[in-house]
Amino acid sequence: MSTYRELFRTPEFTPLFAGTSVAVAARTLSGLALGTMVYAATGSPLLAALSMFGPSFAQLLGVFTVLSAADRLPPRAATVGIACLFAAGTATLAVPGLPGWGTALVILGIGLVSSLAGGVRWALLGEILSTERYLLGRSVFNMAVGVMQIAGFALGGVLVAVLTPRQALLVAAGLHLVAAAVALLGLTTRPPRAPGRPSIRRTWQVNGRLWASPGRRTTYLALWVPNGLVVGCEALYVPYAPASASALFVVTAFGMLAGDTFVGRFLPQRYRHRLITPLQVLLAAPFLLFALPLPPGLALTAAGLGAVGFGAGLLLQDRLLAQTDDEVRGQALGLHSAGMLSMHAVGATVAGAVAEFLPVGTAMAVMAAASLCVSATLAAALRRPVPARVRVG
Repeated sequence: MSTYRELFRTPEFTPLFAGTSVAVAARTLSGLALGTMVYAATGSPLLAALSMFGPSFAQLLGVFTVLSAADRLPPRAATVGIACLFAAGTATLAVPGLPGWGTALVILGIGLVSSLAGGVRWALLGEILSTERYLLGRSVFNMAVGVMQIAGFALGGVLVAVLTPRQALLVAAGLHLVAAAVALLGLTTRPPRAPGRPSIRRTWQVNGRLWASPGRRTTYLALWVPNGLVVGCEALYVPYAPASASALFVVTAFGMLAGDTFVGRFLPQRYRHRLITPLQVLLAAPFLLFALPLPPGLALTAAGLGAVGFGAGLLLQDRLLAQTDDEVRGQALGLHSAGMLSMHAVGATVAGAVAEFLPVGTAMAVMAAASLCVSATLAAALRRPVPARVRVG
């Protein structure tokens, strides 16, 4: 089994990893700065939240329009171009006097670019690493995302306090340019994975064929829905326990780190398909306890233990790769990434709505129960062997 040292010795892995990490920090910083700026201007918590998470909803539009470009653009050029577009969009948000409709359009554009970015990045990772090492590499990226989000929020808090939110947005734009430079200098030129020009028609065609396969459809649903519902539980940490919400987020991050490390580094290949459903059960079951009056220590333990179950996502991505032809790998992974982030936003929104009518802890338990029901429904299909790849070009 590969080691982390071998992973970082692989040509091009380190620049892709570094550029992605910087980009995650930049997006986190810009989201915090924009949310702060919108709240100060409008006094609306809803508008502030939408400004921060609006790109996640906008990715749904990208799923139906631009995803075919993930396989029909040269990966290096696409990676650099996406980073530059992020920089331009973030800098535009900092323009004084930008009207509300202008801000909404820019956020929509950033969401469209984000939907393409996931497909380009993860398909390129699959070209850089062998199939046997992809799971380990993806787990390292997952760990980095958590760390860089924490760093981005920390940096954002400092910059918003020391500078203005507009100036913090300009810093985020600069970080996106750094990510572009890392990709330009560190990645090599590769041809597109598939012939032809990207188009909305081609995006619809390939999405339809990806979704038409019962095996892939089950994998996508398992990737999106159970963990999206559990993200809804996490979205209620603040109203559940305002004094210890930060501690709940921290133990959740450590639980995710533990799950990704176990699955990516230590879990043998022969056990991977067997642990998808058990990990999804572990992901949701501890949140059933939140319907009870829990002491803080038990709540922290339950949240951290449940987060280990996010490791099921890595196993499902491995399953998706085994079900998908190389020529549409970018679009297949882009569909996964955009759908997952969109479901996270949907899960948080649904959880907030449920908490308007039920006690917060009970609302968390309801979301967890829904997640368990979905996992149970999909369990039998996920136990079936992965069929040979079917060409979807």
